[in-house]
Amino acid sequence: MDSLLNKYRNVIQNLPDNCIDEKLIMDRDGKLSIYYAPFEYINPNAKVVIVGITPGRTQMTNALREAQNQLKAGADSHTVLRQAKLTGAFSGTLRNNLINLLDHIGINQWLNIETTGLLFGSMAHLAQTASVLSYPVFVDGKDYNGTPNMLKQPLLKRYLHDHFGNQARELNKAVFIPLGDKTKEALSFLSAEGFIDKDRILGDLPHPSGANAERIAYFLGRKNKDSLSAKTNPEKIDMAKNTLIKQLSIIKGN
Repeated sequence: MDSLLNKYRNVIQNLPDNCIDEKLIMDRDGKLSIYYAPFEYINPNAKVVIVGITPGRTQMTNALREAQNQLKAGADSHTVLRQAKLTGAFSGTLRNNLINLLDHIGINQWLNIETTGLLFGSMAHLAQTASVLSYPVFVDGKDYNGTPNMLKQPLLKRYLHDHFGNQARELNKAVFIPLGDKTKEALSFLSAEGFIDKDRILGDLPHPSGANAERIAYFLGRKNKDSLSAKTNPEKIDMAKNTLIKQLSIIKGN
């Protein structure tokens, strides 16, 4: 698990303040660049896997800074990777929105904890945070948002298979919660390929991005149907919420 960390150890220890160094680039294909960030920690005992599309620049920076601090403090590789993952995963405004969404559908009750916010702290042993593209992907220097399609782009498809696919096999007792349509499509593909049991995939939770604020507010019951803009489809959100709650109820009963 620590082979990539060892490969990039010296680069991480000497990173500039913005944590961007071309020596961290793992692969390139045209406008696509894939950077290393320490996100390979796997918690084999996880009951829930929260899956995004790829770590963004904020998550990458936070994880690298934590890894740098841990390395300077003399931590072993396991500790470096674990702490970097906990610090960087879904950090920023994403995390607060995510916690509210997960609590709203009852993931905290299923796990018998007060709030899913504890999954990023004292109850981290119950969860795995992940991305279908495990390492940060940028297109022309900007965060990857699903274009080009990872199931059609050879480099991205290879990373989906070789990294997240193999991680998923180690998490075969967990429930997978995809964030966003592109992530759900990737999990469905991996399910068809035999990496994940399709009955362990919960969808469709609104993506916790701040750009999705109205959909999140409606999902959480903080905004009524009459006040929604034309870009938000309340029927689709209602259907998704009901499906999620039913799926979780079935899993609770198993």
